[in-house]
Amino acid sequence: MISASNICLAYGKRTIFKNVNIKFTPGNCYGLIGANGSGKTTFLKILAGDSAPDKGEVSIGKGLRLAVLRQDQFAFDEETVFNTVIIGHEQLYTVMAERDEIYAKEVFTEEDGIRSGELEVAFSEMNGYDAESEAAILLNGLGITEELRQKKMKELEGGEKVRVLLAQALFGNPDVLLLDEPTNNLDLKSIQWLEEFLGRFQNTVIVVSHDRHFLNQACTHIADIDFGVIRTYVGNYDFWYEASQLVLKQKQDANKKASDKAAELKDFIARFSSNASKAKQATSRKKLLDKLEIEELPVSSRKYPFVVFKPERSCGDIILEVKGLSKTIDGVKVLDNLNLIINKGDKIAFIGNGVTKTTLLQILVGELAADSGSFRWGVTITNSYFPKENSAYFANDMSLIEWLCQYPPHEGESFARSFLGRMLFSGDEATKKTNVLSGGEKVRCMLARMMLTNANVLLLDEPTNHLDLESITALNNSLIAFSEVILFSSHDHKFVSTLANRIVELTTNGVIDRVMSFDEYLEDADINALREQLCHGKSG
Repeated sequence: MISASNICLAYGKRTIFKNVNIKFTPGNCYGLIGANGSGKTTFLKILAGDSAPDKGEVSIGKGLRLAVLRQDQFAFDEETVFNTVIIGHEQLYTVMAERDEIYAKEVFTEEDGIRSGELEVAFSEMNGYDAESEAAILLNGLGITEELRQKKMKELEGGEKVRVLLAQALFGNPDVLLLDEPTNNLDLKSIQWLEEFLGRFQNTVIVVSHDRHFLNQACTHIADIDFGVIRTYVGNYDFWYEASQLVLKQKQDANKKASDKAAELKDFIARFSSNASKAKQATSRKKLLDKLEIEELPVSSRKYPFVVFKPERSCGDIILEVKGLSKTIDGVKVLDNLNLIINKGDKIAFIGNGVTKTTLLQILVGELAADSGSFRWGVTITNSYFPKENSAYFANDMSLIEWLCQYPPHEGESFARSFLGRMLFSGDEATKKTNVLSGGEKVRCMLARMMLTNANVLLLDEPTNHLDLESITALNNSLIAFSEVILFSSHDHKFVSTLANRIVELTTNGVIDRVMSFDEYLEDADINALREQLCHGKSG
């Protein structure tokens, strides 16, 4: 068990935590949620002992081992992948290293024999003999192939390093497991594996994630940071959302009832307090009014941007035709003779290789040229594009108002301020410089830019990256309500499953194109068999 008692933390005048008291018990997986800036990562650091609160303390049961998903991708550059995983159990790794050092000696002394015996006992008690197979299972489940395991960490790509660090945190059955955004850089198969792993995990897990489907699948409890405190709810994310909305509505209804009653009493007192015959009743009503409690609802840290896409006109019969599209990047063919027809009402999720998806969208909006093949947009079509990488749009020293005014309809500062306010840049926030924006703020700016176009085809490449749960929910709902065509890619399972009505999977050796929901697609045995064939170079 791990618990926090009377945790207080403030940055200047801004209170992050105020007398937080919470216990996390074994056998449960807690999803730690809250708006951006509410202190989720900070609280994990406090629990891990990497950061100190202003007041209060964290207690972990005696002898319990705590493991943390580390974010520094360069910390283990000189270690092999295998050793990096084992380091997750520091005590075991120390014993293993000393044991190997003794056995590597050419001359084996009596002291070495005694010490090696002690180490063998400790090694066995920590299940050291299973370490290699356990590390292999973790790495395999997270998509790190066998040929990578003896390489040094510095030889791996960034996404591969993140997976190894996740395996490091999971290794050795820790008593308390702290995970900050563990699904970042994982594909759908690896995320599903992690969900199943945590479902079998018998100890305590505390996880921060913006992936609503992952929170639903993995979590038994939700720990919600809001109003400077943390409240625990039994159940997954969807249950928390429904319960929290119900509690809020009940408070609002109770307040409205009390306010209406107070208004009625005040009106009676005002009308009859000077009337001798009604004076007694007025006094009685005043006493009742004094007892009436109207609870002030605290201002939540949660804010939902107002995201609405309004097409200026409907799509005509011809939307997009793609014929024989091919593209090679750095010697690798990422698109090979792709043929595709987009129909009215399509909301297509592109799944598969990330480079392939990004390349296709960039070609369709004219940012890249295809090596061969062609595509044709219909005459009624206007499209708007959300790129995965947006830094080029913010490589200047403009204010947000100036930045938005670059784009049509150029209706001036008051219009820009109003529009930015809807995207949570109110007051002085609208004068911030673009070069100091966070990742989430840039995404909201890019969505505002898209909304101004009134396009009838939206192309979005990983639009939920960097957004908090509230912004993801607002974007998700707006796209569900969008009446025209959407072409998009996303690693957010719930985002895809609630939005897509057609799935196009871009594999190494061909395309799988089906009109169905995402969950139906994943569960279809014939599609899974076809995918295996295509991934192994067969035409099916």
